[in-house]
Amino acid sequence: MIGLLIALNAAAFLVEQLAPERLIGLFALWPARSSSTPAFQVWQLLTYSFLHGNFMHLAVNMFGLYMFGRDVEAAIGRTHLALLYGTSVMSGALLQLLASLADATVRVPAIGASAGVFGLLIAYALLFPHRRVILLFPPVPMPAWLFATGYGVLELVLGISGAQSGVAHFAHVGGMLGAATLLLHWMHTPRERRTD
Repeated sequence: MIGLLIALNAAAFLVEQLAPERLIGLFALWPARSSSTPAFQVWQLLTYSFLHGNFMHLAVNMFGLYMFGRDVEAAIGRTHLALLYGTSVMSGALLQLLASLADATVRVPAIGASAGVFGLLIAYALLFPHRRVILLFPPVPMPAWLFATGYGVLELVLGISGAQSGVAHFAHVGGMLGAATLLLHWMHTPRERRTD
């Protein structure tokens, strides 16, 4: 499933290069209340996650998808991973839309797989809390639970403060919340009551 998601994102990025403005207008996550931008459509809750601003944006997201997604998929299976990723993307979109309703200055759309990646990050931390994760800058090892918690708090603070404009911090937080809620539900549901 992780390989398929990476391939779909890469293919979407290539198609996006053919008509970027048209695809952003149709498939990015536009603020719901804005009349001066392309209209919000329900499919954007999912499609925004396959668009990326540039190659580096795509590469960083696909690196995170690969790094955390492989072990999460091995632990919960392909079907559950697809549900977890989709839930992360959509819960990220919903929180980003709510934030844009509260902040009239938000006029740009959200794009990128980051909400899904942040969902996989928190899932990784819940499943493997004591595994070591090493920051890239600076290269400091820490347990996965601390890495994910720190990242989540940072994203929340940056979103509330309005720092790093142009980054959908609330989509990241929403992705984490959606994934954590779903995974904790699965972890506390006896296996014999689950339906796959």
